[in-house]
Amino acid sequence: MRSLTPFRRPEPVRRGDPAPSRMAYRMQRLALTPAVRRAFTLGVPAFAVAVIGGLTFASPDRRAGLAAWVTEAREAIGSREAFLVHDLQVAGASADMRADIVAKLGLEMPVSSFELDLEGLRARVLELDAVDRAALRVRPGGVLDVEVAERVPALLWRERGGLTALDGSGNRVRTVAARAERADLPLVTGRGADRAAGEALALVDAAGPLADRLRGLVRIGERRWDVVLSEGQKIKLPAEDAVDALERVLSVNAAQGLFDRDVVLVDMRLPRRPTVRLHPDAARDLRQVKLTELGDD
Repeated sequence: MRSLTPFRRPEPVRRGDPAPSRMAYRMQRLALTPAVRRAFTLGVPAFAVAVIGGLTFASPDRRAGLAAWVTEAREAIGSREAFLVHDLQVAGASADMRADIVAKLGLEMPVSSFELDLEGLRARVLELDAVDRAALRVRPGGVLDVEVAERVPALLWRERGGLTALDGSGNRVRTVAARAERADLPLVTGRGADRAAGEALALVDAAGPLADRLRGLVRIGERRWDVVLSEGQKIKLPAEDAVDALERVLSVNAAQGLFDRDVVLVDMRLPRRPTVRLHPDAARDLRQVKLTELGDD
């Protein structure tokens, strides 16, 4: 039997465009950039932690409580036997220097290794004039090792305050009570002699043929040296090429016995015109001889 209602074809369902909108596309591309991804994965959690920490420690009581807890935990750990330092050993130093180092450190044993500032202690040791290098470390067993290298005295510097031993670079080593205490060291004097210690040692080496007559070196005007010999003899050296000038004088002395005569002073401040000064009596005798020779003519 045929239906009385007319047949109607169902209308097709319209589907939307599957492509995203322009704004959605831009937001997706922005979310894929490395900077934005790092901001979401790292920045947002870090910001949240910072906010929570700031709100938590905004109270002074909470900050004080946390500091007290950290201090107590540090003291509890540091006071354990495994972290205590019971002994101090100094290597590379003489007995007197060892005592100075122990006094300079001023440590009261036992002490926790957490309380030891090794760099600060090393700076204290280097404050001693006789110490050239220093290294500190804590060995297993609770021993603090201090290894030092002492400065080697090379010169004696006489100044207003007394005698001071210097190393080859002019650094102070220690105070010397009397010249006889270190008679093996050459003597220098004069302002600025410590800053020219290297040149002084070179002159001492060059003056080897006169070592038994060498009394010392005098720094003049912080720019040049005078070599002082026994019997009041002196060599004035120039500010430049002092070693060469001294070697020239020693060559003349070796050939002609210059300092075996009545020579008081050899002035080499003008290397092209050296001057020799005789003892007054010898100069007077020489003048008399010349006058006699001129009279005979």
